Amino acid sequence: MTGPAGKVPARVALVGAGGFGLVHRRTIAQLRDAGEVDLVGLADVRPVPDAPPGVPVHTDHRALLDEVRPDIVVVATPPYTHAPIAVDALYAGADVLVEKPPVVDLAEHRALSAVLGGTGRSCQVGFQALGSRALTDLMSTVDGTKLTGIAMRGTWMRDDAYFQRAAWVGRSTVDGRPALDGALANPFAHAVMQVLAIAAGHGDPLDVTVERYRTRDIEVDDTATLRLTYPGGMRALVAVTLCAEEFRPGDIAVHTTSGTAVLEYPTDRLQLPGEPDLTERPGRTVLLANLVAHRRDGTPLLVPLSRTAAFTAVMDAVRAAPVARIPARYLSTRNDMPTPRLVIDGIDAAVDEAVARGALFSELDLPWAVPGPGPVPWRGP
Repeated sequence: MTGPAGKVPARVALVGAGGFGLVHRRTIAQLRDAGEVDLVGLADVRPVPDAPPGVPVHTDHRALLDEVRPDIVVVATPPYTHAPIAVDALYAGADVLVEKPPVVDLAEHRALSAVLGGTGRSCQVGFQALGSRALTDLMSTVDGTKLTGIAMRGTWMRDDAYFQRAAWVGRSTVDGRPALDGALANPFAHAVMQVLAIAAGHGDPLDVTVERYRTRDIEVDDTATLRLTYPGGMRALVAVTLCAEEFRPGDIAVHTTSGTAVLEYPTDRLQLPGEPDLTERPGRTVLLANLVAHRRDGTPLLVPLSRTAAFTAVMDAVRAAPVARIPARYLSTRNDMPTPRLVIDGIDAAVDEAVARGALFSELDLPWAVPGPGPVPWRGP
């Protein structure tokens, strides 16, 4: 089979065929129909009853690499397994697309970067929100040197089943390694990454302050505030919860000397300074297609591993911050999802106030909020 203009399709293997791997399988199928790729193998530690006919399935990714010798390996496994699998794939001669978060800490980031340099291979990271046309329009309109502040909020809802879907969910470590779960590291990771991308023109932050809270018997946060301070005094504030009273998609307000732009990040709706309302800016670059183009003709990668270094540095600060338990008297239970969910009473208004004031939860009049360890000097790669 040949692809566009007679080019041979890239041979793609997927490690992690279930869960979010199903999204990648749909993308691979679409690119196969376009003649861009062939799916040559799957690997998963669990059974894969719906594997396409003729596609070999392995329980060990190393056996898959030995058998099919793919051009590209997509890694859609739990975060603490990303780096080891990616390293094996790179040494096997493949380029990789690694789901977010790509690594669990800066040490892994440096190690994976070294392997990339030594093998000459490429790594794309699955922050698909960075391929958003809305984000591109925002960044091309807002001059990073004129930023005066960024505020990102998210009020989402997660029920009991969400925290029971896999053994690593809600854990801080698995088998002695960081699991890198929690509201900031997982559900809101794309928004945090977008904030960092928007602020990149200001250079590295000077410090980062994190407050993490939990409402249930987990080891990570389901509610958090995060504040980054940049040279010149510009600050980026993130306030999120998975225990909302009402679901709202979430947005990033970008304040500049010429006005405020608002990006509703999950929906790709954008309001630039002077515009009356949010409007849709549909369209996202498919990261696997971008990686295929990079292999063929040198098209720049949209999300190379190097672009995610700041995210990993933020996650190191997040993991180091303590997680405070919110007492049950400030919580209620709702049954409007398939399984019960916990709600922090008044949290939606608290998130709004935090982003409006650029304040951490402990700086508001909230009876359950406690100060964290304070600003931590920035430690990048």
